[in-house]
Amino acid sequence: MEATADQFPERVLDHIEENLADDEVRQALQSGVDLRDYSRQVESQLDAAQALSIQDYLGQAVNIARLHRQIKDCDSVLERMEAMLCEFQSDLGNMSQEIQQLQQESVRMNVKLKNRQAVRGELSQFVDEMVVPEQMISHILDTPVTERQFLEQLHELNHKINFVKEQSYKEARSCADVRDILEKLKLKAISKIRDFLMQKIYSFRKPMTNYQNAQNTMLKYRFFNEFLINNERHVAKEVSDEYLDTTSKMYYSYFKEYQSRLMKLQFNILADRDDVMGMEEPTRRSLFSSRQTLRNKATVFSLGSRGAVVGADLEAPIIIPHAAQASDQKFTFESLFRSLHYALLDNSCREYLFLCDFFVLSGNQALNMFNLVMGKTLSLFHKALEAYFSDCHDAIALYLCIQVVAKFKAIMHRRQVPALDSYWTLMSDLIWPRFTQLVQSHTLSVARSDPSKFSHLDTRPHPVLRRYAEFICALLSVTDLGSGATGAAPAAASAAAPAAAPPVLASGEEASRLRPLLGELRDAVDAFLQRLAREFPHSRERLICLINNYDIPLTVLSEALPDEAALAGWLGFREPLARRVAEFVEELLCQEFGLLVNFVRDAESGLERGVTGHLADEARVAQVVRDFNANWKANSERMNQQIMASFTNLRNFTEVFQTALSQLVQYYTRLGKLMAQPPFRSMACRNELINIHNIMVEVKKLKPTF
Repeated sequence: MEATADQFPERVLDHIEENLADDEVRQALQSGVDLRDYSRQVESQLDAAQALSIQDYLGQAVNIARLHRQIKDCDSVLERMEAMLCEFQSDLGNMSQEIQQLQQESVRMNVKLKNRQAVRGELSQFVDEMVVPEQMISHILDTPVTERQFLEQLHELNHKINFVKEQSYKEARSCADVRDILEKLKLKAISKIRDFLMQKIYSFRKPMTNYQNAQNTMLKYRFFNEFLINNERHVAKEVSDEYLDTTSKMYYSYFKEYQSRLMKLQFNILADRDDVMGMEEPTRRSLFSSRQTLRNKATVFSLGSRGAVVGADLEAPIIIPHAAQASDQKFTFESLFRSLHYALLDNSCREYLFLCDFFVLSGNQALNMFNLVMGKTLSLFHKALEAYFSDCHDAIALYLCIQVVAKFKAIMHRRQVPALDSYWTLMSDLIWPRFTQLVQSHTLSVARSDPSKFSHLDTRPHPVLRRYAEFICALLSVTDLGSGATGAAPAAASAAAPAAAPPVLASGEEASRLRPLLGELRDAVDAFLQRLAREFPHSRERLICLINNYDIPLTVLSEALPDEAALAGWLGFREPLARRVAEFVEELLCQEFGLLVNFVRDAESGLERGVTGHLADEARVAQVVRDFNANWKANSERMNQQIMASFTNLRNFTEVFQTALSQLVQYYTRLGKLMAQPPFRSMACRNELINIHNIMVEVKKLKPTF
């Protein structure tokens, strides 16, 4: 029976697989050799190889013995080396322990060193702070206070005094060793500092002394006052009280004298209570009257070059009274007001900053001390100006003073000096009521004015309107109009006057207070114009009078200010002027082109109502067309002459004449449209109409070129 793979043990199968993996066995099986013969052959080969190996070993016996001895010698050497290495390892272990001990000892020594150095540093610093060197004693006692060495030693002395005080609270016994000498040095330093500061303060009292130099010197030694405050407050208070008393009297005396001499430079001819806008202008001056007429007081209602006081001359050097007297110069009140307050501003800024810096003050303390210095001077200004304003009748001067106050307040804010805020507010509250009263007096005078009492009554601009135009322009030129004008740079009213700088008021507060006053004045002027117009018997003269007088404020405003269109809303005369111009043009066209105007009106009215029977009169229509064709150029030229004779202002004349020509073209255009309607479409005269483009070409030739 054939044996199957399942009948052999697993290890037998593994053995067979191992033999089959051999190359020679695999080749024998592939060649078909009998395995038994092959096995015997292999055994014989193995026996032969064994015999050869034994012979080889026997031949090498001597060498093998020698190798054995060498191996034994190496083993003995290695044993000795192992013993040496074990001993060395033991020595290394002992060295490691010694190194660790040395490291620990080094750390302990390092800690001790740091502790000793810290103690030495603290002790050395303590000793240095406590010791009073001979150099300090020498400089404090003998060196002048203005020397740098004295100041350096004074800083050091102040530090030592504070250090000893601090250590005294810690009950350091060494403080008793130096307390007496420090106290003596402190008293000596205080005495020298007090004498020095008092000497500088006393120098303020000498006439013609530049106190600013003394202040600058004191600022260089501001630490002196700090030293007094820290160590002897009653001496510091004595110095500050002496300074306050001296500077208060000095500023009061200086500004009192300056104000007195400055006011002598004012113009002799001043406005009085009779210089109101609605006053009748006299034809001649009485021999028994010393009163100057308004002709000699051009600045009562006009700005002229006075606007420079809030523009280019705002921060100009102050007026020197003796120099002005020597050159026989005179000034307006607002110029004197500006110079006086610019001197106040400059000195106040310097003084406030000095007080804050030298006396180490801030906030309310600085303001309180400043008020002690400048209080008498500010009261002097307030009383003197209150008396002047109560009798002032120059509204423009007052308003310029209001602007000066506002601009100076802004300047001090830019310099971060709030010292005069309350004074500026007081000045503004002092001037505004008087200015309001004067504007209201002008308004009342216009409201009560009787046009019939004026000597020259004609259709040209009335003196009251001229004054109103100049007055309103003067006020608006120097006012921040807020939303009323955008970036308008004010200019002087006359061509020769210098331009004023743009207003710097931040919120348009002045404009909001000014608007109602000017509104009341405008209403009074408008009512006066209506009364004036009624003085003329004919409607055309009334219209010419109104147009000329409505135009004069707008003309003056346009010449003085670049943004006249935005500012014209303050006058409210544009719409009345446009209505009066339209009425005048209609009346003039009815006179020169009556047939055309009446026919167009009647025809349009009839067509609108549907009544066209009376419009079919071809003879009338032909007369209208032929009359216009024959006479329109001559009538237009005559209309031009009449307008030119009625309106002397070229700008006003141009606007009225252009309006008349435009209205004429519109009437003729409406005539052409009417001729296209059924009642006129079949009329032969329709072909006689002039082309509207030809008329417009000729009209352009008639327009003025200036």
